[in-house]
Amino acid sequence: MLLPIDPTLWTAFVVAATLLAIMPGPVVTLVVANSLTYGSRSGLLNILGTTIGNTILLLVGAMGMAWILAAMAQWFDIIRLAGAAYLIYLGIRQWCEKAHGLEEHPEAKRGQSLFWQGFVVAVTNPKTIVFYAAFFPHFMNPELAAADQVIILSATFLIIMTTVDVSYALLAGRLRPWLTGERRGRMRNKITGTLLIGTGIALALTR
Repeated sequence: MLLPIDPTLWTAFVVAATLLAIMPGPVVTLVVANSLTYGSRSGLLNILGTTIGNTILLLVGAMGMAWILAAMAQWFDIIRLAGAAYLIYLGIRQWCEKAHGLEEHPEAKRGQSLFWQGFVVAVTNPKTIVFYAAFFPHFMNPELAAADQVIILSATFLIIMTTVDVSYALLAGRLRPWLTGERRGRMRNKITGTLLIGTGIALALTR
């Protein structure tokens, strides 16, 4: 029976995608920052938004990479800078946040807000589409149906990214009790705020 994808290439893809997912980026920074500040639940709500955002980017990349990329090229920098500005805004807000204890943070109840944070951070990084378009072909067998391979690789990539992000959220949430109290809470907010601001600046400077 002919498989829809080359098992060897798929295994190599899983390894490469896992290593890439582990590397901290805008999404991981946001998830860790919110999980440390508000608890793992907040990070998981972020992940729900980022997963849907990444799904949209994958669909865009798979449905018409060439013409969509050409049409969006002039908007890439604008979208990227908007995403960077949003991360910096979240970081500054985090810096100004008052320290809270382990009780549920009032903003943690705003699940819709956390969802949209994750979604916006995901979709305002349009170069992700370019990455998908450049990364996937290395793990595709030209003798097999391209559509089937793209679907399998996309689903695999989303599962890996979501699993890694959830792991970051749970780990950061477990560390949260060690950063309670007014003094440690202020330090926590400064650390997470700095991470968000730094990631936003790095994204803005990326070419």
